[in-house]
Amino acid sequence: MKTIFISLFALFMLNTYAQNKTNLGWKITAKTHDPYVGITLANGRIGLLPSAELFKVKSIILNNVFDRGESGGVSRVLEGINFANLNLEIDGDKLDLTKVTNWQQTLNMKEANFTTSFDYKNKAHISYTIYALRQLAFTGMITVNIKALKPISIKATGIVATPHDYKDVKQTYTVLHDAEIEMPIMQTTAKSRFGRQEVAVSANFLFKEEIPKVTHKIMDNNHQSLSFDTSLKANTSYNFAWFGAECTTQDFVYPDNESARMLILAERSNWQVLIDQHKAAWAKLWQGDIEIEGDLASQLDVRLALYHLYAFSRADSNLSLSPMGLSSQGYNGHVFWDTEIWMFPPLLMFNQDIAKSLLNYRSDRLEKAKEKARNFGYKGAMFPWESDDTGEEATPVWALTGTFEQHITADVGIAFYNYYKVTQDRNWLKNTGYPMLKEVADFWVSRSTQNADGTFSINNVVGANEFAQNIDDNAFTNGSAITVLNDALNTAKILGILGKKDWKTVADGLVIHKFKSGITKENSTYHGQIIKQADVNLLAYPLQIITDKKQILKDLNYYEPRFAKDGPAMAHSILAILYARLGNTDKAFELFKSSYEPNKRPPFGALSESATSNNPYFATGAGGLLQIVLVGFGGLHISENGIIQKNPILPKQWKSLTLKGVGPNKKTYIIKH
Repeated sequence: MKTIFISLFALFMLNTYAQNKTNLGWKITAKTHDPYVGITLANGRIGLLPSAELFKVKSIILNNVFDRGESGGVSRVLEGINFANLNLEIDGDKLDLTKVTNWQQTLNMKEANFTTSFDYKNKAHISYTIYALRQLAFTGMITVNIKALKPISIKATGIVATPHDYKDVKQTYTVLHDAEIEMPIMQTTAKSRFGRQEVAVSANFLFKEEIPKVTHKIMDNNHQSLSFDTSLKANTSYNFAWFGAECTTQDFVYPDNESARMLILAERSNWQVLIDQHKAAWAKLWQGDIEIEGDLASQLDVRLALYHLYAFSRADSNLSLSPMGLSSQGYNGHVFWDTEIWMFPPLLMFNQDIAKSLLNYRSDRLEKAKEKARNFGYKGAMFPWESDDTGEEATPVWALTGTFEQHITADVGIAFYNYYKVTQDRNWLKNTGYPMLKEVADFWVSRSTQNADGTFSINNVVGANEFAQNIDDNAFTNGSAITVLNDALNTAKILGILGKKDWKTVADGLVIHKFKSGITKENSTYHGQIIKQADVNLLAYPLQIITDKKQILKDLNYYEPRFAKDGPAMAHSILAILYARLGNTDKAFELFKSSYEPNKRPPFGALSESATSNNPYFATGAGGLLQIVLVGFGGLHISENGIIQKNPILPKQWKSLTLKGVGPNKKTYIIKH
């Protein structure tokens, strides 16, 4: 493979996209909105889901803020109080989609903003841009520009809307004073449905020049607004912004005071400075990037996936990732194996600070995991299949996964050891990594059962293939247990600690069943049924327990036709990675496309979980897609000596592939035909 500097050129995408030759793979523009599945603006704490409707944000999702979803049910991440809606009137006419022309929306992934623009008759050109400010993690802002083509009067109204399942709603407008300075604050406080959380939003307009008179109105028990009027001359422009800060008792003792302080910061600042700080924070994130030359469609799809993983996470938060990120309340906002197996590896390669934050989420809940193991009669730590802020099991009681899908405990441990392999941070390994791996290894020893012939089994589980329940010796469960037991042994050796003998005994003795043909069996009683997603194939990657190429191909040929047609988006990612590592570029690229293209939704290409659903944005699928590029085509391996590259391959559809900012040393890898 030769290396060159990459230069992207633009092509037009599918007819649901409108592209500009200058966007260089950073922008996605929509000019139609029927159908419409939105794209998220997020900063790791809050997620804003824009709408096709003018000046409307559909919802705001609050990361790691939970209350019960229903009486007697499990926890559900909160849909926050919505501070991000505006109305605009021109000459007394309230604007909506039926009254405007030349509507379009653009997601700028590089700067993490979302701009809507349109014309109103022959009177004005209007645009507004939404931000989930990266440097102010509990805030969002909308900037508005109105270019008057004729003399017009405008009325702008900012609205704070409290979802109807909140209670004890209080709506106030106060003007604070410090000497000669006025600091207006419209604030809504309310309690979540079952009273577990108090939520506070503070919002106000921001102006660059003369501040017009602002009018406050209580619209009803769940809505309040601020409005102002002004007049514009022909061929002049007018700018203002709408800013909101949302805090909860999950993070603050007095969220009302904290949200007000954040608003005051914005009121007493130049909002362009806030935007510049936001851009700088995202520029730092984009030091880790993927560049594809010669295929703009793939470039945008890949970058959209990476954009969402960055948007849904943040360093120093000690928070993790839910399958739908901050795009919706899907999966109740809980944390699954999706994080450690699918989303964690790309983030680990590009941003070790975010990766550490994801691990801290698990470390912070280690005592609860140890408690769960004791409660179920085991040793060590047993992590919940679905995790929330408490660290207790959050899976609905009716779902057998919550009781029996236990490979999550191995997945967590594997992620911890991979972090060490990438960072080579021995102090972290001693103080954080080994305490976790020791408890995880002890769990699997206590969870396994010795057979009459001296081998070991793990019985009565749900594996990665969730169609098969209460089965014995699931391939991925046993394989992940073998892997993490060996990881614990390796960690002890690195630190000069004597690893437990039974870790090695169980790791060496756990059974992986095979058919007479030599094909690996998905479980001890498996006979060829349709499976939900990759299970056996995970033994080759990421576990690398099966390394023989003939065996890998034999298992691929057997299981690929048995994948469910409506399985999750990441189902084919593992197959694509394995074919890439086997050197079959054409097959790998075919599976790369089939791993996500049927799940894309117009007009932006939002990734849904399956080919038949419309839920944005499936971050798990994004993680699988990115791993195809990084460890499949890019040939990156997480080894005992850090990230190394072996046998990269390049699809014939691409001129070159550049992986930027990889690992702690921010290396660049360039692959060319």
